[in-house]
Parts: sequence; C-alpha cells; structure tokens
Amino acid sequence: MSLKFRLNLLITLLSIAFILVVGSILVNDTRISIRERVEAASRVTVQLLDTVIVSSALNPEYGPTHKVLQSFLQSLGYVRSSHIVLKDMRDEIIYESPESTYKDEVKPPDWFVHLVEPATEKVERKIRYGTLIVTSSAAGSIREAWSGFSQLMMVGLVFFVVLNVMVYALLSHSLRPVSRILKAINNIERGDLTTRLPAFKLPEFDRIGHSLNRMAESLAVERQLEENRQLTQLIQSHIEDERRSLARELHDELGQYVTAIKTFAVAIVNKTKEKSPDIAGNAQTIVAAANQIYDGMHDIIRKLRPGALDNLGLAETLRDAVNHLQSQHPALSIGLQLEGELDNLGETLNINLYRIVQEAMNNALKHAQARKIDIKLTVRTDEYQHKNIVLTIADDGVGMNMAAVDQTQHFGLLGMRERVQGFHGSFNLISEPNQGTTLNISIPLNEAP
Repeated sequence: MSLKFRLNLLITLLSIAFILVVGSILVNDTRISIRERVEAASRVTVQLLDTVIVSSALNPEYGPTHKVLQSFLQSLGYVRSSHIVLKDMRDEIIYESPESTYKDEVKPPDWFVHLVEPATEKVERKIRYGTLIVTSSAAGSIREAWSGFSQLMMVGLVFFVVLNVMVYALLSHSLRPVSRILKAINNIERGDLTTRLPAFKLPEFDRIGHSLNRMAESLAVERQLEENRQLTQLIQSHIEDERRSLARELHDELGQYVTAIKTFAVAIVNKTKEKSPDIAGNAQTIVAAANQIYDGMHDIIRKLRPGALDNLGLAETLRDAVNHLQSQHPALSIGLQLEGELDNLGETLNINLYRIVQEAMNNALKHAQARKIDIKLTVRTDEYQHKNIVLTIADDGVGMNMAAVDQTQHFGLLGMRERVQGFHGSFNLISEPNQGTTLNISIPLNEAP
C-alpha cells in the first residue's frame, strides 16, 4: 500500500467520520425541532377547539356542539401538525381534517422517519352529541426536514468527492519527488555512487535530498578509501614478497660467496702463517672483513624478512627482535608483554604487526631518544564474543606536540596508520612534549583480511 493511497484513505475516513458526526447532530436537532413544533401546534389546536366547545356550550342558540364544531372545522380546513376527527353519538365520523399537502412530492426514507418522528400525542374531548379526537401528525414537518437534510447531504457528498479528488491530486503532485528519491536510493544500493538528487520545492524533501547527496558523497569517499587501503595492502604484500625474495637471495647467493671468501682466506692464513707473515696478515684481514660482511648481511636479512616469523611465529619473532635491539643498545630498557593466542593470526597480520612494532621501536630509539619502551600485545574477547588485537607501545622519550605535527608528513606514522586501517582497526597516538609517546592500536580479529 503506497503512501499516497494511505494518506488519501486517511483523508477519506476523516471526511466520512466528519460527515457522520455532522449528520448525527443535524438529525438530533431535527428530531427535537419537529417534536417541539408538533407539540406546540397540537397545544394551540386543542386550545382553539376547547374555546369553540366552551363558546358553543355557553351559547345554546348556536346549535348542538358537534354541529358547531363541524361547521368550524370545515371552515378551518387543514391544521398543520394535527389530525382532527369528529364523531357523532353513533361513533360515526362526521368530519376528518385533510392531510397535509406540503412537499407532498417528497418521500423521506423509513430510516429517517424512524430517527426524527416524535411520539404521537392523542387528545380526546367528549362533547354533546359526539367526540372530538385530535392526534399529532409530524408527516409534513418530516417531509420538510428531509427536503433540507437531503439537500445538505447532497452538498456534503459533492464536497466530499471534490475534496478527495483535490487531496489525491495534491498528494500526487506533492509526493512526486518520492519516486525520484527511491530511484536514487536504488541506484546507490546497486553501487552507483554518482547519483545525485536535485533541489526540491518542499523543504522536507529538499533536506532528504541534501542528506542523501551527502551520504552518497561519503560512501564514494569511503569506497575510495577502501580501494586505497586495498591498493596499499597489495603494495605492501608485493613489498614483503620482494623482501622475502631479496633476503633469500642474500642468504643463498651472497652468503655462499662470503663463506667461500672466508674459507679461502683462512686457507691462505694457514698456509702462509709461517713462511709469509705479511700475506697471512692480509688474509686475516680478509677473514675479518668477511665476518663483518656476513654479520651485516644477517642484519639486513633480519630487517628485510625475519626468518623466525615463518618458523617460530609472531610471539617468538617479537621476542627475538626485542632481544636483538636490547643487545645493540644495552642502556635501553625494553619490556615485552604478550597475552592471548598469537600463533594463529595468519601471515598477513603477523608481518604487519611485526612491522608496526619494528617501526615504533625505531622511532622511539632514533627520534624520541627514549630510555624505556614498553610493548604489550594482547588478544581479547569482548562480551559479544568478538576478538580484538590490542597493541600498546609506550616510551618515555621527548614526545611531540600533536597539534603542531602533520602526521601525513611522518611516513613512519603514516605507514603504521595505513597498516592498521587496512584491517579496519583504530590507530590512536597520544603524545605530549617531554612526557613520552603512547601508541594504542586495536584491530578486530574477526574482520582481519
């Protein structure tokens, strides 16, 4: 059932209710008016006839009372709202007043007569040589009332039809924008976010149109952001693949060459140690250089792709990274707290969490000049049985004024934020000058790609 039909039906029902209420009031007023009119006419008629009877009794020379009344009634003719019957001593009708011919062509329906007809009053007078019977009659008044009532109802019916036609036309015109709004909503639902609505004359529809346009713009921006996130994830995935491949190449190819150089140099040292000390010294230098190259290569491999991540999982990889950084910077205090099931998060999430922790530790060490770093990684389950990964990294470094920092120009922060947003998570950075920095990250595990 359409809105237009419902509104038109509501107007129709209200109009019918109004007509019924007005009709019932008119019928009640008509019934009261007819009753009072008939009662008044009957009283006047009875009083007039009583006067004639008394006058006839006081003046016997006028003749018998029934003859006087007969003569009077014949000259009187029709008496409105009263039916008069005069009988002689043998109870035979010697006079009966004619029926009312007023609006005789009007035929009120039985239901109307039943609603407005008053109770019949009958007055009987015993006179000399006869009986006078006066009965109230509302037939003429009822016909008159029905004539006016039917005309009024006809006018009401015409008004009712005209009103409904006008309301239907007005609703059709006023609700015309609804079809355009529904069409625009359907287009947006199908993915066409370029759909826009024009300005409407009615302020309510105009506000709906503006709201729908803003929603479409927001959805378009959100879609663009989602596409950017997906592109970022794709780029990061390719970067990780290249890092893995490069780390493997360094380990397999360069590692073999460095090992071979070291082996040859050690052999030279062993052969020339006694006969040619100078050559042995140079060879020993080559061995030391090979060891440095090998150690540097392993540091590079560790940064490119932590091997423990594929073999031991995220928890052990983070412990290994913390221990390695701690060994390089003994004065730095690093606390690592791991809670929950962290072994089944998936390769994509593992590498991104590792990169976030790695970037945060580098920032705290190089830029914040921190002396203490606390890392806490937890898998939590809320009251709705939704799992969330919560990562908190806090340091006691120099901090920063967040109001004066453009985070889009800090590629480390921007990269971490994009990684978190790629998993539909929240990224919150809290920092004050000389009060350290705290990074709060929450990722819904159920929505992680």
